[in-house]
Parts: sequence; structure tokens; C-alpha cells
Amino acid sequence: MTTSLHTMSGLGQSPWIDQLSRTMLADGTLQRYVDRGVRGVTTNPTILRKALEDQNSYDQQLRQVLPEHDDDKEVFLALARTDVQQACDLLARYADPARTGNRRDGWVSLEVDPAYAADTDATVAEAARLHHLVDRPNFFVKIPGTAAGMPAIEETIANGIPVNVTLLFSLERHRQAAEAYIRGLWRFADAGGDPASVASVASFFVSRIDTEADRRLDEVGGPPDLRGTLAVANAKMAYQSYVRIFSGSGWEDLAAAGATPQYCLWASTSTKNPDYRDVRYVEELLGPDTVTTMPPATIDAFVDHGVAEPRLATEAEEAALVIDRFGRAGVDYDDVTATLERDGVQVFADSFHELLEGIRRRRVDLLQEATRR
Repeated sequence: MTTSLHTMSGLGQSPWIDQLSRTMLADGTLQRYVDRGVRGVTTNPTILRKALEDQNSYDQQLRQVLPEHDDDKEVFLALARTDVQQACDLLARYADPARTGNRRDGWVSLEVDPAYAADTDATVAEAARLHHLVDRPNFFVKIPGTAAGMPAIEETIANGIPVNVTLLFSLERHRQAAEAYIRGLWRFADAGGDPASVASVASFFVSRIDTEADRRLDEVGGPPDLRGTLAVANAKMAYQSYVRIFSGSGWEDLAAAGATPQYCLWASTSTKNPDYRDVRYVEELLGPDTVTTMPPATIDAFVDHGVAEPRLATEAEEAALVIDRFGRAGVDYDDVTATLERDGVQVFADSFHELLEGIRRRRVDLLQEATRR
């Protein structure tokens, strides 16, 4: 059955699902989403924590790996590896550019330990470890787009490892991520690597921008018509930046060697404000050579009543004026994005810690069950 997700793909945007669990793989839920048009999977520590806490579907593998590992992180990686590999295998046919004509489809992402967000060397080492652990050509290592993350992105790309740059909020960080990718590609190519074998996406977070900006706008009594406008304007300007960076003579030499641009990926696309249309961020940011990742509820809503029309490249001049108006209203764009980056890293770090705590508790429960037998 053809859905609006297939229409989205036809317009040049790859739809991904922002969720992964053992149950989704086992009961065919992920396959059904793929049948409806989903072409990629992304995860983060919060999603993985919920998957492990809400289900007993990992118990069988836990009983197998617990005797092998006394480190809860190693236990987690053993579980995550199985899920990610299965998802990669399910999507492998869409990751073949000879079949699809693009390098946006078929990917599955897993994040490096968020505790390393401020440590470049540790991030590089962890990225290489995850790449080796999963061992799938359609696997993205997710690296936070922090100041310390930028050289880690360059180094990881230079090592021939595909990267999903996550937690991007500001236009400056987005530009830095693109430049790090290009520098890494040149280094990889100069060392004899094939640029066509490496890829990257830049995960630009959307709805969290409006949540924070709207709160500040209300605090200063700013114009009500500005509410709910910064996130889309910000993303549209990021797309214009993408178009500029990945064009011209500087990029064309890499493109001629088979390199693909670092596509914009719209993350955090579910609306947090119930007054806003539930698919607004998906509809407003639909455009060519991009990716959008959605939680299941947003996918279901878009398939049910979303309008699949290209809007991303429209109103580019108005987008710049929106950011200027926020500044004149007393809402500092740079502080909004810096706060969201800092808070985003902390939320993921906290979720990862809670995830490991959950594994520790489940370890105790299973050991007690074994003792009672």
C-alpha cells in the first residue's frame, strides 16, 4: 500500500523512525513500518532506556551475557548490538545506492556514550569501537555536535566511519559539523579511501527550539505571533546553509570522487505543544536531499492526515527575519541554542546512567530468580 511516506521519499526526503526495541523486531512492528515507507532507524539513550525498562524481551539474552560480563555497559552493548544488527539487516536492501539512487535510506544509528561528549579522544575511540562491534555497512555512529565533538567527527570520518552528528541546535554548530565532515572526507581520500564509502547526516533538533523559545518569549511578553515560529525558521536556514556548503568548486571535487553531502536530518519532530498541529514540523520541513526522523505516533499521524508537499525551500528570507525579531523581542538566539545543547547532553547522559542502573537491577532480579530455582 502506498502511503504519504512513499510520497515523501519520492520528493527526496527519507523517513526514519525514532525508536528501536527487541519487541519491535520480534513481533514485526518495525517491518510493518518499513512496509509503510520507513527507510531508516535512529535511537538515543532515552529511547533505549525505555525499551529496556518496559519489556522483558531482553531477559533471555541477559541470562546468556551476564556470566560473560560484570560491567553493565558491556551488557548493554551486547543487547544493543543485537537490536542494531537486526535492524541493519532488515533495512540493508534500502541502503544500496545502486537500488535506491541515494545514500539517505537504510541506515540505523547508535550513540556513543554521552559521558564522552566533552572528551574528543574518548569519543573517537568509542566511535571506532561501536563501528567494529556492530560491523554493518549501513550503521551510523552518533556523535554529539558539541565543541569537543567537532574534531571527533572529523577524525571518525577520516577513519572511514559513517557519522550521524546529533544534538545540533544552532546554525553555527551545524556549519561546523559540515566543515568537519568535509575535512574528514579529504583526509580519508588523501589516505587512499573511497569517499563513496563514507556518509553522514546532521541531526538538527526542531521542536525543542520552540519549547524553549516560546517559554522565553512569554517571560518577556514578546509578540504572540512569534510563538511557534523559531524552530521551523531555524531549520530552513540550516537547509540554506547546507545548500551553500555542499555546492561550488570546493565540494565538486569530492562529489566527483563519489562523496555524498552531509544531509540535514530533522530530529525532535513531534510537537510538544498541543496547540500546534501534530505533524507541523514534518510538513513544514519536507524537502529534497534530507531526512526526517519521527516517533511512531508522529508517523501514524502523518500517514493518517499529513500533507506531503515540498515546503522546506520556501520563505527562506522570512526565516532570517524571524530570528532577528526574536532578538529584538529580548530572546537571545545564541543563548537558547547553547542552553538546549547543554541540557540535551545532560538529558542523554542521565538517561544512559539510568539505563545502566536498570540493567544492574535486572541483573540482581535474574540472579535471585536463578538462586530460587
